[in-house]
Amino acid sequence: MRRAFLGRVADMIKNEPDTTYFTVDIGMWAIREVLRDYPERCTNIGIYEDGMFSVAAGMARRGLIPTIFGIQPYLIERTLEQIKMDFAYQKLGVNVVATGAAVDYPKYGYSHYCAEDVMIIKSIPGCEFVAPGTAKQFLQLFNQSYRNGNPTFFRISDHPNITYDVDVEFGKAVVMQKGSKATVIAVSVMLDDVMEVCRDKDVTVLYYTTLEPFDRETLANNCQNGKILVCEPEYEGSLLYDIYKSLPNTALKIEEVAFPREIFRNYGTYKEKLDYYGLTKTNVRCKLERLIGE
Repeated sequence: MRRAFLGRVADMIKNEPDTTYFTVDIGMWAIREVLRDYPERCTNIGIYEDGMFSVAAGMARRGLIPTIFGIQPYLIERTLEQIKMDFAYQKLGVNVVATGAAVDYPKYGYSHYCAEDVMIIKSIPGCEFVAPGTAKQFLQLFNQSYRNGNPTFFRISDHPNITYDVDVEFGKAVVMQKGSKATVIAVSVMLDDVMEVCRDKDVTVLYYTTLEPFDRETLANNCQNGKILVCEPEYEGSLLYDIYKSLPNTALKIEEVAFPREIFRNYGTYKEKLDYYGLTKTNVRCKLERLIGE
Protein backbone atom coordinates (compact mmCIF):
# COMPACT_ATOMS: atom_id res chain seq x y z
CA MET A 1 0.00 0.00 0.00
CA ARG A 2 2.80 2.40 0.85
CA ARG A 3 4.40 1.94 -2.58
CA ALA A 4 1.06 2.52 -4.31
CA PHE A 5 0.47 5.68 -2.28
CA LEU A 6 3.90 7.16 -2.98
CA GLY A 7 3.54 6.41 -6.67
CA ARG A 8 0.18 8.19 -6.70
CA VAL A 9 1.67 11.19 -4.90
CA ALA A 10 4.47 11.48 -7.44
CA ASP A 11 1.96 11.40 -10.29
CA MET A 12 -0.29 13.91 -8.54
CA ILE A 13 2.46 16.46 -7.89
CA LYS A 14 3.74 16.19 -11.46
CA ASN A 15 0.36 16.52 -13.16
CA GLU A 16 -1.94 18.45 -10.82
CA PRO A 17 -0.52 21.91 -10.05
CA ASP A 18 -3.00 22.62 -7.26
CA THR A 19 -1.75 19.68 -5.13
CA THR A 20 0.86 19.74 -2.37
CA TYR A 21 2.60 17.03 -0.36
CA PHE A 22 4.29 17.02 3.05
CA THR A 23 6.09 14.25 4.88
CA VAL A 24 7.84 13.95 8.23
CA ASP A 25 11.11 12.15 7.51
CA ILE A 26 9.43 9.07 6.07
CA GLY A 27 9.16 7.87 2.47
CA MET A 28 11.50 10.52 1.06
CA TRP A 29 13.79 8.15 -0.84
CA ALA A 30 10.93 6.69 -2.89
CA ILE A 31 10.00 10.11 -4.33
CA ARG A 32 13.34 11.90 -4.03
CA GLU A 33 13.12 13.23 -7.60
CA VAL A 34 9.72 14.81 -6.91
CA LEU A 35 11.01 16.40 -3.71
CA ARG A 36 13.93 17.80 -5.71
CA ASP A 37 11.96 18.97 -8.75
CA TYR A 38 8.90 20.47 -7.02
CA PRO A 39 10.21 21.99 -3.77
CA GLU A 40 7.51 24.65 -3.74
CA ARG A 41 4.78 21.96 -3.45
CA CYS A 42 6.53 18.83 -2.17
CA THR A 43 8.47 19.05 1.10
CA ASN A 44 9.95 16.97 3.90
CA ILE A 45 8.97 19.20 6.79
CA GLY A 46 10.84 17.20 9.44
CA ILE A 47 9.64 15.82 12.78
CA TYR A 48 7.00 18.49 13.20
CA GLU A 49 3.60 16.90 12.70
CA ASP A 50 1.48 19.52 14.47
CA GLY A 51 3.16 22.36 12.59
CA MET A 52 2.81 20.44 9.33
CA PHE A 53 -0.95 20.19 9.87
CA SER A 54 -1.27 23.93 10.35
CA VAL A 55 0.80 24.61 7.22
CA ALA A 56 -1.41 22.22 5.26
CA ALA A 57 -4.51 23.92 6.62
CA GLY A 58 -3.22 27.27 5.41
CA MET A 59 -2.63 25.88 1.94
CA ALA A 60 -6.10 24.33 1.89
CA ARG A 61 -7.53 27.76 2.73
CA ARG A 62 -5.76 29.07 -0.39
CA GLY A 63 -7.52 26.45 -2.52
CA LEU A 64 -4.74 23.88 -2.74
CA ILE A 65 -5.17 20.14 -2.12
CA PRO A 66 -2.65 19.06 0.56
CA THR A 67 -1.69 15.45 1.25
CA ILE A 68 0.27 14.50 4.37
CA PHE A 69 2.23 11.31 5.08
CA GLY A 70 3.55 9.96 8.35
CA ILE A 71 3.15 7.38 11.12
CA GLN A 72 -0.34 6.84 12.49
CA PRO A 73 0.02 7.70 16.21
CA TYR A 74 1.99 10.86 15.46
CA LEU A 75 -0.45 12.02 12.79
CA ILE A 76 -3.50 11.51 14.99
CA GLU A 77 -2.60 11.75 18.66
CA ARG A 78 0.18 14.32 18.52
CA THR A 79 -1.88 16.60 16.28
CA LEU A 80 -5.35 16.24 17.81
CA GLU A 81 -5.79 19.97 18.45
CA GLN A 82 -4.80 20.80 14.87
CA ILE A 83 -7.24 18.19 13.53
CA LYS A 84 -10.02 19.68 15.61
CA MET A 85 -9.33 23.40 15.07
CA ASP A 86 -7.41 23.64 11.79
CA PHE A 87 -9.21 20.95 9.79
CA ALA A 88 -12.64 20.13 11.21
CA TYR A 89 -13.68 23.54 12.55
CA GLN A 90 -12.68 25.28 9.32
CA LYS A 91 -14.03 22.48 7.10
CA LEU A 92 -10.82 22.16 5.13
CA GLY A 93 -10.01 19.44 2.63
CA VAL A 94 -6.75 17.78 3.67
CA ASN A 95 -5.69 14.18 3.00
CA VAL A 96 -3.80 12.48 5.84
CA VAL A 97 -2.19 9.17 4.87
CA ALA A 98 -0.57 7.17 7.65
CA THR A 99 1.35 3.94 7.95
CA GLY A 100 1.79 1.95 11.15
CA ALA A 101 -1.81 0.89 11.66
CA ALA A 102 -2.64 -0.53 15.12
CA VAL A 103 0.39 -2.76 15.83
CA ASP A 104 2.04 -2.74 12.39
CA TYR A 105 5.30 -1.57 14.02
CA PRO A 106 5.50 -4.18 16.82
CA LYS A 107 9.23 -3.93 17.49
CA TYR A 108 9.05 -0.22 18.38
CA GLY A 109 6.66 -0.60 21.29
CA TYR A 110 3.65 1.32 22.54
CA SER A 111 4.75 4.72 21.18
CA HIS A 112 4.22 3.36 17.66
CA TYR A 113 0.84 1.68 18.26
CA CYS A 114 -2.48 3.28 17.36
CA ALA A 115 -5.45 0.97 17.83
CA GLU A 116 -7.50 3.97 18.95
CA ASP A 117 -7.31 5.79 15.60
CA VAL A 118 -10.86 5.06 14.46
CA MET A 119 -12.42 6.09 17.76
CA ILE A 120 -10.50 9.37 17.82
CA ILE A 121 -11.28 10.45 14.28
CA LYS A 122 -14.92 9.34 14.39
CA SER A 123 -15.40 11.50 17.49
CA ILE A 124 -14.59 14.68 15.53
CA PRO A 125 -17.56 15.70 13.36
CA GLY A 126 -16.75 16.25 9.71
CA CYS A 127 -13.67 14.03 9.57
CA GLU A 128 -13.57 10.93 7.37
CA PHE A 129 -11.71 7.67 8.00
CA VAL A 130 -10.68 5.17 5.30
CA ALA A 131 -9.05 1.78 5.91
CA PRO A 132 -8.32 -0.03 2.63
CA GLY A 133 -7.40 -3.69 2.71
CA THR A 134 -5.15 -3.69 -0.37
CA ALA A 135 -3.07 -1.33 -2.48
CA LYS A 136 -5.68 -1.37 -5.25
CA GLN A 137 -8.37 -0.40 -2.80
CA PHE A 138 -6.27 2.45 -1.46
CA LEU A 139 -5.94 3.91 -4.95
CA GLN A 140 -9.67 3.50 -5.60
CA LEU A 141 -10.67 5.18 -2.34
CA PHE A 142 -8.07 7.93 -2.57
CA ASN A 143 -8.98 8.81 -6.15
CA GLN A 144 -12.67 8.93 -5.26
CA SER A 145 -12.27 11.22 -2.26
CA TYR A 146 -9.07 13.28 -2.26
CA ARG A 147 -10.81 16.32 -3.76
CA ASN A 148 -14.03 16.12 -1.77
CA GLY A 149 -13.18 19.10 0.48
CA ASN A 150 -13.21 17.15 3.76
CA PRO A 151 -10.39 16.14 6.14
CA THR A 152 -9.89 12.49 5.21
CA PHE A 153 -7.66 10.05 7.07
CA PHE A 154 -6.31 7.01 5.22
CA ARG A 155 -4.90 4.14 7.27
CA ILE A 156 -2.57 1.99 5.17
CA SER A 157 -1.12 -1.30 6.39
CA ASP A 158 1.95 -3.41 5.68
CA HIS A 159 -0.22 -6.54 6.05
CA PRO A 160 -2.84 -6.36 3.28
CA ASN A 161 -5.39 -8.93 2.20
CA ILE A 162 -3.96 -11.31 -0.38
CA THR A 163 -6.85 -13.53 -1.51
CA TYR A 164 -9.71 -11.04 -1.62
CA ASP A 165 -9.05 -7.82 -3.51
CA VAL A 166 -12.54 -6.65 -4.45
CA ASP A 167 -13.43 -3.28 -5.92
CA VAL A 168 -14.58 -0.77 -3.32
CA GLU A 169 -16.45 2.54 -3.31
CA PHE A 170 -15.90 5.39 -0.86
CA GLY A 171 -18.66 5.46 1.73
CA LYS A 172 -20.07 2.06 0.74
CA ALA A 173 -19.77 -1.44 2.18
CA VAL A 174 -19.39 -4.46 -0.11
CA VAL A 175 -21.74 -7.42 0.30
CA MET A 176 -19.34 -10.36 0.03
CA GLN A 177 -21.92 -13.10 0.60
CA LYS A 178 -25.51 -13.47 1.81
CA GLY A 179 -26.80 -15.71 4.59
CA SER A 180 -29.53 -15.92 7.22
CA LYS A 181 -27.97 -16.82 10.57
CA ALA A 182 -25.87 -13.71 11.29
CA THR A 183 -24.13 -10.71 9.76
CA VAL A 184 -20.33 -10.51 9.90
CA ILE A 185 -18.67 -7.11 9.48
CA ALA A 186 -15.11 -7.49 8.16
CA VAL A 187 -12.99 -4.34 8.33
CA SER A 188 -9.96 -3.65 6.14
CA VAL A 189 -7.15 -6.21 6.41
CA MET A 190 -9.31 -8.75 8.24
CA LEU A 191 -11.28 -9.74 5.14
CA ASP A 192 -9.12 -12.73 4.13
CA ASP A 193 -9.46 -14.40 7.54
CA VAL A 194 -13.17 -13.63 7.80
CA MET A 195 -13.92 -15.06 4.37
CA GLU A 196 -11.93 -18.23 5.04
CA VAL A 197 -14.04 -18.85 8.13
CA CYS A 198 -17.40 -17.76 6.68
CA ARG A 199 -17.37 -19.11 3.14
CA ASP A 200 -19.08 -22.37 4.21
CA LYS A 201 -21.38 -20.69 6.77
CA ASP A 202 -24.95 -19.47 6.30
CA VAL A 203 -24.06 -15.89 7.17
CA THR A 204 -23.89 -12.51 5.47
CA VAL A 205 -20.44 -10.89 5.20
CA LEU A 206 -20.14 -7.13 4.76
CA TYR A 207 -16.75 -5.62 3.95
CA TYR A 208 -16.08 -2.09 5.22
CA THR A 209 -13.20 0.09 4.06
CA THR A 210 -14.82 3.47 4.76
CA LEU A 211 -15.40 3.69 8.51
CA GLU A 212 -16.51 7.33 8.55
CA PRO A 213 -18.95 8.02 7.04
CA PHE A 214 -20.23 4.56 7.95
CA ASP A 215 -22.58 2.88 5.48
CA ARG A 216 -25.56 2.33 7.78
CA GLU A 217 -27.97 1.58 4.94
CA THR A 218 -26.16 -1.54 3.75
CA LEU A 219 -25.99 -2.90 7.29
CA ALA A 220 -29.68 -2.16 7.90
CA ASN A 221 -30.62 -3.97 4.69
CA ASN A 222 -28.47 -7.01 5.47
CA CYS A 223 -29.12 -7.78 9.14
CA GLN A 224 -32.46 -9.43 9.72
CA ASN A 225 -32.00 -11.17 13.08
CA GLY A 226 -29.75 -8.71 14.97
CA LYS A 227 -26.85 -11.13 15.34
CA ILE A 228 -23.61 -9.35 14.38
CA LEU A 229 -19.96 -10.31 14.55
CA VAL A 230 -17.60 -7.33 14.16
CA CYS A 231 -14.03 -8.13 13.05
CA GLU A 232 -11.97 -4.94 13.12
CA PRO A 233 -8.19 -4.32 13.37
CA GLU A 234 -8.61 -1.54 15.94
CA TYR A 235 -10.01 -1.15 19.45
CA GLU A 236 -13.20 -3.10 20.10
CA GLY A 237 -16.26 -0.90 20.09
CA SER A 238 -14.99 1.48 17.44
CA LEU A 239 -18.05 0.89 15.24
CA LEU A 240 -20.71 0.15 17.88
CA TYR A 241 -22.32 3.61 17.76
CA ASP A 242 -22.93 3.31 14.01
CA ILE A 243 -24.16 -0.27 14.34
CA TYR A 244 -26.77 0.76 16.90
CA LYS A 245 -27.77 3.75 14.80
CA SER A 246 -28.13 1.49 11.76
CA LEU A 247 -30.60 -0.80 13.53
CA PRO A 248 -32.45 1.38 16.06
CA ASN A 249 -35.50 -0.89 16.41
CA THR A 250 -33.69 -4.23 16.44
CA ALA A 251 -32.61 -6.23 19.47
CA LEU A 252 -28.89 -6.81 18.89
CA LYS A 253 -26.53 -9.57 19.93
CA ILE A 254 -22.98 -8.54 19.12
CA GLU A 255 -19.67 -10.39 19.30
CA GLU A 256 -16.33 -8.76 18.51
CA VAL A 257 -12.91 -9.83 17.29
CA ALA A 258 -10.75 -6.77 17.85
CA PHE A 259 -8.02 -5.34 20.02
CA PRO A 260 -9.05 -5.01 23.68
CA ARG A 261 -9.20 -1.47 25.04
CA GLU A 262 -6.03 -1.61 27.07
CA ILE A 263 -2.44 -0.39 26.90
CA PHE A 264 -0.25 -2.84 24.99
CA ARG A 265 2.76 -3.55 27.19
CA ASN A 266 3.87 -6.86 25.72
CA TYR A 267 6.41 -7.33 22.92
CA GLY A 268 6.59 -9.63 19.93
CA THR A 269 6.16 -9.87 16.19
CA TYR A 270 3.07 -8.70 14.34
CA LYS A 271 1.71 -12.26 14.20
CA GLU A 272 2.46 -12.80 17.87
CA LYS A 273 0.52 -9.63 18.65
CA LEU A 274 -2.51 -10.82 16.68
CA ASP A 275 -2.34 -14.25 18.32
CA TYR A 276 -2.05 -12.75 21.79
CA TYR A 277 -5.02 -10.43 21.35
CA GLY A 278 -7.17 -12.91 19.44
CA LEU A 279 -7.33 -11.39 15.98
CA THR A 280 -7.15 -14.84 14.43
CA LYS A 281 -9.22 -17.16 12.26
CA THR A 282 -9.64 -19.46 15.25
CA ASN A 283 -11.21 -16.69 17.30
CA VAL A 284 -13.40 -15.53 14.42
CA ARG A 285 -14.71 -19.08 14.07
CA CYS A 286 -15.25 -19.46 17.82
CA LYS A 287 -17.11 -16.16 18.17
CA LEU A 288 -19.24 -16.84 15.08
CA GLU A 289 -20.22 -20.35 16.15
CA ARG A 290 -21.14 -19.05 19.59
CA LEU A 291 -23.22 -16.30 18.01
CA ILE A 292 -25.20 -18.61 15.72
CA GLY A 293 -25.39 -21.50 18.17
CA GLU A 294 -23.31 -24.08 16.35
